Amino acid sequence: MTLRVLGVDPGLASTGVGAIEVRADGTFAPLGWRRVSTQASSPLPSRLERIHALVAGAIEEFRPTVFAIEDIFFARNVRSAVAMAHGRGVAVLAAASQKLDIREFAPREIKLAVAGSGRASKEQLRRLVGIHLGLKTLPESDHESDALAIALCAAFRERGVVATARRRASDIPPEDDPRKALLALALKRRRR
Repeated sequence: MTLRVLGVDPGLASTGVGAIEVRADGTFAPLGWRRVSTQASSPLPSRLERIHALVAGAIEEFRPTVFAIEDIFFARNVRSAVAMAHGRGVAVLAAASQKLDIREFAPREIKLAVAGSGRASKEQLRRLVGIHLGLKTLPESDHESDALAIALCAAFRERGVVATARRRASDIPPEDDPRKALLALALKRRRR
């Protein structure tokens, strides 16, 4: 049985969605990704309607069995946290109305699952999403790559997938592991 996961990177200004399929052998296949941006000058209801339409359309198109979304984090900027909550709320509503299994992940947990470090940069996360999914072309926006990262995090957390991924990872020599190579490069740059 294959598992389909729809990841959502919620926000009021921009929301990204990304869908993946986890095959029986534990490999991943990208199904698609997209995003919607809304203008601050637009009325809140129309902005939320656009986000809901994006998520509901992705659910209809990709038919996920699991819906994964970034959890609300405590930010210094209350305004941005409230804006994210609006986008997140309509996305969760779209999933709940379809009776999907909903998983929530903290930003640090997503980075840790995909990049092996809770402090990975956006660019590292974006590149590792491409490696995990075998993408020839990376998503254009951080919102799309973050949505795919959220989907990957949910897939890694599912039973069986984690064990398969660990077995595959143990077969990779440390010098050939792209995650370790990217993290080593980032640490090297940080020390300079």
